[in-house]
Amino acid sequence: MNASAESNVRLELSVIVPCYNECGNVEPLFHALIKALEGRRWEAIFVDDNSPDGTIQRVWELAQQDSRIRGILRVGRRGLSSAVIEGVLASSAQCVAVIDGDMQHDESCLPEMLDAVLKDHYDFAVGSRHVQGGDSVGLANRWRHVISQSGIWLSQKFLPVKLNDPMSGFFLLRRALFIELLPSLSGTGFKILLDLVMSCPKNIRLKEIPFRFRQRLSGESKLNFKVMWQFLLMMAEKLWLCFVPVRLLVTIIIFILGVVGFKYIIKD
Repeated sequence: MNASAESNVRLELSVIVPCYNECGNVEPLFHALIKALEGRRWEAIFVDDNSPDGTIQRVWELAQQDSRIRGILRVGRRGLSSAVIEGVLASSAQCVAVIDGDMQHDESCLPEMLDAVLKDHYDFAVGSRHVQGGDSVGLANRWRHVISQSGIWLSQKFLPVKLNDPMSGFFLLRRALFIELLPSLSGTGFKILLDLVMSCPKNIRLKEIPFRFRQRLSGESKLNFKVMWQFLLMMAEKLWLCFVPVRLLVTIIIFILGVVGFKYIIKD
């Protein structure tokens, strides 16, 4: 076995970075990962939804200089959850971590998260803003705080385990567990951690590691009404529609609304 193949076999961690219009954050994030993961065997996989700002081109430029960074370009497909899934499927590491591409998550937590899974045998290590030592100060405004808290309140009503920050997008688990849960995932919207945990049995072990949610320095927030709608659809599919695909439900709802609307037209 040559040195390159041996290195790949022993890879501990793939850091999956779903991104859209994050060109200005690619290089700072990659250098921050280099510092945080010194002495570890890792790679970063940026999954870009065809950003018009040249995000993937910047990733590929860095990949020419350092083999620890890779880029996947998705054309005609959008969404954080599905981007994470594609990134994980492109990895062969023992563990996978998901981190936002906007520098708001604290990458220095990754070694502790990795040890929690590999050494302490937790199923999930979650970067949490809502345990002692954590902080959500980086949320842009009061509206985002309200949306985040509302999502947490709703999610916690139905989770199989206690999780103080189910809306976190910063987490780590063994790749084998992710693949095991993959057939149960909705792949909808932005909250893939919630999707994963709700697909797990009740006896999973989960460790929350506090981190301070930073202010965004470059780019724009992706939170909008579409994201909120996708969150509600995913919750509906996981909770109420275990046996009915969510797209079929949407079709049924649209059909019913159409019939009702047609009846009103006839009456008028």
